[in-house]
Amino acid sequence: MVSCSRYSGTVRLDGKTAIVTGSNTGIGKFTALDFVKRGARVIMACRSVEKAEAAAEQIRGATRDLKGAGAVDVVKLDLGSLTSVRQCADQLLRAEQRVHLLVNNAGVMACPQGKTEDGFETHFGVNHLGHFLFTCLLLPRVIRSAPARIVTVSSKLHENGNMNFDDLNLENSYGPVKAYNQSKLANVLFSNELARRLEGTGVTTYSVHPGVVRTELGRHLNDTYFRGLRSILGGMGALFFKTAEDGAQTTIYCSLDEKLTNKTGLYYSECREKAASRRARDPEAAKKLWDLSAKMAGLGNWDPFTADDGETPS
Repeated sequence: MVSCSRYSGTVRLDGKTAIVTGSNTGIGKFTALDFVKRGARVIMACRSVEKAEAAAEQIRGATRDLKGAGAVDVVKLDLGSLTSVRQCADQLLRAEQRVHLLVNNAGVMACPQGKTEDGFETHFGVNHLGHFLFTCLLLPRVIRSAPARIVTVSSKLHENGNMNFDDLNLENSYGPVKAYNQSKLANVLFSNELARRLEGTGVTTYSVHPGVVRTELGRHLNDTYFRGLRSILGGMGALFFKTAEDGAQTTIYCSLDEKLTNKTGLYYSECREKAASRRARDPEAAKKLWDLSAKMAGLGNWDPFTADDGETPS
């Protein structure tokens, strides 16, 4: 049977605002639910507004009679479209005076070869670049809200990843697992570099491995050379996969636990600090990825660390 750690902390989030991407299902939904139970105002940033509204209503129903529960709202965010990312960030900056928690949770896995609206390989574009831009655009507001935290959901599979800087879109060597692993390595490198650049601001960052979780993330498996794997494991899934609620525990831990207040840029699994892969701890690769991502996302000379709150790249 799969084992997992549970976060039992009693930290409250009264008066705090949290944004959770991809929170209409799976790990993100349970993360949002936990935050609402603790009194937070949670914004579910999701590609499908219809599905997110249904999930939000379920969260409202589950917390309606809970004393001190927070609130939940929905905004549209399609991480495969940089236009959508900018529109969502602009909407949030106009509506929210503070952002205390940002959980970069949304993702895709093992997709057939394809590209985002802006021409980037799907895994890299959605799992990394969309979140990179979203985080940067919100960063001046997050810094103003300090103490604040940014949690990015990666995967243990980052250990098998390699940043193909000469071919980030993997046009010459595409494989669905290779693409996914690269994007998860990018998540850890991004979190590390973000921590370095945020030093002294009161904003801390964390990357996490949620475990092997039964969620909709694997919906593309039957479209790749994994065909049949899900049906083979289907009857035994409980033995090998965590529930989404269990998978959310390390995200919740990194978002809340007071022992992590003075820690940043580290990698966690099972509610414990772990050593990320050697490639994930390469500061030169982290800086190179940041600089390339800023160029790809069209940030130009705009610097989120020195920009006035509310100022966005032209």
